[in-house]
Amino acid sequence: MLPLLAEAASDDKILLVKPVPGLAIWTLLTFFIVLYILKKKAFGPIAAALEARRQAVEDNINASEVARHEAERLLGDYKTQLAQSRREAAEIGERARRQADEDRKRLTEELTAERERGIADAKARIQMEAHQQIDRIKAEMSDLTLQATQTVLRRKLDDAESRRLIDEALSEIDYSRLTGSAASD
Repeated sequence: MLPLLAEAASDDKILLVKPVPGLAIWTLLTFFIVLYILKKKAFGPIAAALEARRQAVEDNINASEVARHEAERLLGDYKTQLAQSRREAAEIGERARRQADEDRKRLTEELTAERERGIADAKARIQMEAHQQIDRIKAEMSDLTLQATQTVLRRKLDDAESRRLIDEALSEIDYSRLTGSAASD
């Protein structure tokens, strides 16, 4: 290829390097005709396609902005609802704890009252049994006193006389010692 260039350089007939006015006019005329045809037929649709693409990109950007704002709003709503749910859960837990405390207190009071009633009932039964025992002891003492008196007197007393002697003997006995010892049992 170099020999060819060297030969062509030596030749004065190289047309590409020498300006030819007729060829330049036809080249410019062809360029302007092609430019006119491209402007009428190609540049319009290309520009319209570029404008449509620009509008689509702009619409997508606007839609993404709207979606981002909506997502931020939904996130805020979610956080608000989550905080509300946590507060409600804490309130429910607190109410349950208070209810459990109240139930425990009420049950403790009921058990204490039941225990107190049981103790009072037991004391009343003990007191009643003590009085019954004292009455039985009085009856036995009166019988023994009557027998002792009959033995001493060697005669049988009538009912009025025996009752008088029993009452007299019983009035001399200190029953408070018996009541105190029976109640303390």
